[in-house]
Amino acid sequence: MKTIAVIGAGLGGLSASIKLASKGYNVHVYDKNEYAGGKMMPVNLGTHHFDFGPNTMTMPEIFDSVFEETNLNPRDYFTWMKLDHHTRNIDYDGQSFMMSTDESFMIEQLQKLDSFAANHYPAYLKEIERLYHLSKSSFFPRMFTKWNDYLSPTLFRAVIKVRPLEKMNHFHERYFQHPLLLKAFNRYSTYIGSSPFLSPATFAMIGYLEMVQGIYYVKGGNTKLAESLESAAKQLGVTFHLNTEVNQIHVENKKAKQIETASDRLDVDKVIINGDLLKAYPALVDEKERPSMPNIKIERSSPSISAFVIMAGLSTRLPDLVHHQVYFAQNYSHEFETLFKGEWPDDPTIYISNSSATDPSVSPDGDNLFILVNAPPLSENNQISLEKYKEKIYDKLEKHGLPIRKHLVTEKVIGPEEIKERFYAFRGALYGISSNSLKNSFLRPSNQSKDISNIYFAGGSTHPGGGSPMVVISGKNVADRIISEDH
Repeated sequence: MKTIAVIGAGLGGLSASIKLASKGYNVHVYDKNEYAGGKMMPVNLGTHHFDFGPNTMTMPEIFDSVFEETNLNPRDYFTWMKLDHHTRNIDYDGQSFMMSTDESFMIEQLQKLDSFAANHYPAYLKEIERLYHLSKSSFFPRMFTKWNDYLSPTLFRAVIKVRPLEKMNHFHERYFQHPLLLKAFNRYSTYIGSSPFLSPATFAMIGYLEMVQGIYYVKGGNTKLAESLESAAKQLGVTFHLNTEVNQIHVENKKAKQIETASDRLDVDKVIINGDLLKAYPALVDEKERPSMPNIKIERSSPSISAFVIMAGLSTRLPDLVHHQVYFAQNYSHEFETLFKGEWPDDPTIYISNSSATDPSVSPDGDNLFILVNAPPLSENNQISLEKYKEKIYDKLEKHGLPIRKHLVTEKVIGPEEIKERFYAFRGALYGISSNSLKNSFLRPSNQSKDISNIYFAGGSTHPGGGSPMVVISGKNVADRIISEDH
């Protein structure tokens, strides 16, 4: 029985461990944190439960397949709740519209805001469906382990067809004219930590997931999904080592032989690093063993955006809040220019998840507001007072009719520094490398080390990219590759 060490119990590591354990591997999962799930971190403040992330769930079939492919029934572990009318978008001047999977409902709203958009919305849905299915068939299932994988003629033809040279904002201008609509659909770039004015139109396919397939929520909190994956892994024989940090991977003759913690060593046949590749790989493997990824190359990487988060538990339910809402900056393009200059926006866009609007059980005594603002990745020049920035956010929300301070009973603030330390994230970035360039969008770091053949990578900083479904796919792809190599 071959032994696999999975370093990091995020969704990618969990999905890989389940697949491998079901095939008879001896799998050991290590994580420095006290829970499994990575950024899908539960936070409980009094009677208020918060999902640190992600708050918006799509592609439920991907998560279900992790269980189904090992003959487990996902419904024995967790329950999906679908949100048809899912995200309220509010502009600086109070104009708003609700995103929905109901096409006629959307067109009815668009006719009031933007007749051009109302006429072009069916064509928009058709095009994002094409982008999604092309990406799903050509990119998601692939394992990029060597340069030849990128030079496949079929892949090249697929890349050409997914609008790689067009920017997301330009793509959306084909279908929408109203400023609020452009902001709302351009916001999909932030799902991959990037700017809609720089990232490829390819990622507009995210719209298909939200506007056609729909947004989902896990009953009891999205963190129930991570708990369910952990339970399934244990049922299949995976050994978990939580609160246990791996300090080094010992390499001999270009092969990982052993992993080392503060109190133990484990001989291994293969290693999966499920963490921020830019941070975990250099921390675990001596530089001389990874000539294709020296420290200087890592330091020159362009990180994605980070986040500033307030988790605010209220004593009441505010009547104007739904599950998901976004309060946009007046000048959206300036906000992204500011972020990627490494500065904090003075007028930030604010996202609020209030999951108790859908599921009161997670916060029975009042709203559980997960308030997220895009933040720049860490640098020496952009340290700010998180307390002062929090007050700026509360001030802006108050102008939108949300008197948070008046009803506040508990709160927790998390900034880029804590994200960096808690998740070992490169410069506090949420998604590893940004997708602001063609290279970083389509040539993300490989899923297998170019220097050490039995080290593999899963997670948002490698292929196929950021977002929970993509992270799960990366774990499944790595597991499938390991299984195929051994048989």
